[in-house]
Amino acid sequence: MSRTCLPSGGIALVVALVAAACPAAAQDLQDRDVGPAAPVIDGGVPTTAAPVGADQVQFSAGNLEYDYEADIVTATTDVRMLRRDDRLRADKVVWNRKTGKVVASGNIAIANPQGDVAYGDEIELTDSLKDGVVDNMLLVLKEGGRLAAARGTRGKDGTVTLDRAAYTACSVETSEGCPKEPSWKITAVRVTYRPDRQRVYYDGARINLFGLPTLPLPRFSHPVGGGSDSGLLSPNARYSRVNGLELALPYYFRLAPNRGLTVTPHVYSGVLPMIEADYSQLSGTGAFRVHGYATESRRSDDLQTLDPTDTSMAFRGYIDGIARYQFTPEWSASGSLRLATDRTFLRRYDISRDDRLRNTATLQRIGTDSYFAITGWAVQTLRVNDAQGLQPIALPEIDYRRRMAEGLLGGRLEFQLNSLALTRTEGQDTQRAFASVRWDLRKLTNWGQEVTFTAFARGDAYNANDTLATAVASYRGTEGFQTRAIGAVAIDVRWPFVGPLGGGNQRFTPHLQIVAAPRVANLSIPNEDSRAVDLDDSNLFALNRFAGYDRFEDSTRATYGAEYGLVLPGFTLDAVIGQSYRLSARPTILPEGTGLSDRFSDYVGRTELRFRDFVSLVHRYRLDKDSFAVRRNEVDATIGSRSTYALVGYLKLNRNITTVEDLRDREEARVAGRVQFARYWSVFGSAIVDLTDRAEDPLSVADGFEPIRHRLGLQYEDDCLRLGVTWRRDYRQIGDARRGNTFLLTLALTNLGR
Repeated sequence: MSRTCLPSGGIALVVALVAAACPAAAQDLQDRDVGPAAPVIDGGVPTTAAPVGADQVQFSAGNLEYDYEADIVTATTDVRMLRRDDRLRADKVVWNRKTGKVVASGNIAIANPQGDVAYGDEIELTDSLKDGVVDNMLLVLKEGGRLAAARGTRGKDGTVTLDRAAYTACSVETSEGCPKEPSWKITAVRVTYRPDRQRVYYDGARINLFGLPTLPLPRFSHPVGGGSDSGLLSPNARYSRVNGLELALPYYFRLAPNRGLTVTPHVYSGVLPMIEADYSQLSGTGAFRVHGYATESRRSDDLQTLDPTDTSMAFRGYIDGIARYQFTPEWSASGSLRLATDRTFLRRYDISRDDRLRNTATLQRIGTDSYFAITGWAVQTLRVNDAQGLQPIALPEIDYRRRMAEGLLGGRLEFQLNSLALTRTEGQDTQRAFASVRWDLRKLTNWGQEVTFTAFARGDAYNANDTLATAVASYRGTEGFQTRAIGAVAIDVRWPFVGPLGGGNQRFTPHLQIVAAPRVANLSIPNEDSRAVDLDDSNLFALNRFAGYDRFEDSTRATYGAEYGLVLPGFTLDAVIGQSYRLSARPTILPEGTGLSDRFSDYVGRTELRFRDFVSLVHRYRLDKDSFAVRRNEVDATIGSRSTYALVGYLKLNRNITTVEDLRDREEARVAGRVQFARYWSVFGSAIVDLTDRAEDPLSVADGFEPIRHRLGLQYEDDCLRLGVTWRRDYRQIGDARRGNTFLLTLALTNLGR
């Protein structure tokens, strides 16, 4: 069956016109009409085993002629020769046994011990099959990539030298099997391939993109396949209003098979250069990585000024480290380090947009039924209005948990011991320790109801110092040593009903929970980890709807709701809605606006819809129990395929909270998407917009529609090349991290500099 192969697309047409106008192409990177060198036939069975004698040559052929006088062997029709691990296949082989010269022609394929396969029109080599000269050579490397040349020479050590050669790691055929020009290739006057080093060396080279000559690279080398070696990596180019034109050229140092260092100088047109270094090391028990930046530039300590003038030259930098080690199947240690010299360095140099940097270290043991960890934390704030002296240092936290599957009355028992010490250089210090036990018993009734009985008890001991340094009075607790006892019992009933619907199945599950807890001395205890409380679908049926340990919901309440699920071919729908009612009339410590301050709570729910791999929609909401006003409205939607898609996110918190600093209202929209308008071409973009106004948050500086940043780009990506340009604009300014435009150019080539 014949196949007609025509160029398609604008690039293919340009390549075809260039090829027609420039007939000097001497390298043929296309596949040859012959398979790889095949094993020698031994008794009709293919074999790769070497002959018993290392110097013997084993061969097979359809026809064999031997000239006794000249001592010349002529083999034709599917000739195969094997010597040690070198294999040759050809239509015809003439072997002069006196001179040791072997001349092969017609559908030649020769393989070396490394698995590389060379093709050619005619090859002249010695009877060792190791060295020789090949005309119109194509070398397909086992580790990926191919080399083509008008003429190639193979040495006894396996080194291949090619004249007027080309290299590419790209596919040279379309999915329909038609020849195509590779996305990129390197042409050179001379190319040397060293199989022992798995490296290709070039003299007089030039990179060609889409068949067009671009960057000259007079002399360089690179590894082939998945290995790594010292050398330059792909450069990056960027332009920003703050720093000007930026050029970064990474260099990788391969210190050992398990250790490497990448050093990247960043050169700017508007500021002094910056150095970046990245070191990583892998061992038998774990790995660690350290990444750092260092430079000198002007910075402002007054972050409230939109156009700072009080700037001074200072050393600026950032270090980021991570490590994890697994000593035994149970014992492990991990840690992370993130430190910056000032609050705007990461934004100024477009490294990160985090507003807090967390440092942590932990030693833990995870067993089948137990958990033990010693952990420490320290946080560096990058927020404008946060005082670093008020950031807590947790050193240490000790946590131990033990689970007993066969506990009291057949239930499951879980014990926990925990202690924590929080220290601030300019604020309140808190120490905490507690011991708790929880018992759960799950039963199924004859009617299919799932009933869970829970009993919980905990004893706390707290010590607080310098409590007046905490601005919010309800967070301080009482100065000095305090104790507290906590108890709760609960019964949780779920009754699923399952039935068919429309070729699928549906599930309806009423859910009822009753929790009884005596009054707890909450306000005399410091509140360090339970400040951000809000009612949503994730904590509606929780035993304690406060996050953390420092606050416990001391009320007797009934929580009721329902879950619904529908599963059809290619379609799923899951929904949950619920509300709670506080049976006791005593005042609650839950603040106004959380949805839990009155006896009846607000309604909360979640709806999740999926249609094949094309649509994903998650909607979370909270409705005011009296007016049905939307207090929380959160939507996350993804529509499309992997190549063309849209992502939409929307969040509005309208809780009317004015008394608690951690629970401010806000409104925000996020959009992102990608459109593939050709086989390898796509356009992408994203944006974040602050929709908060002063009516929602009196402390907000937004006017109801204030973009935070947006991004727009164009990208080409195929099996071996990624080329793109991105435009990003930041609308917010903090100190010397000014608003403005940034343009980024990316270029990545497979097997070359990455």
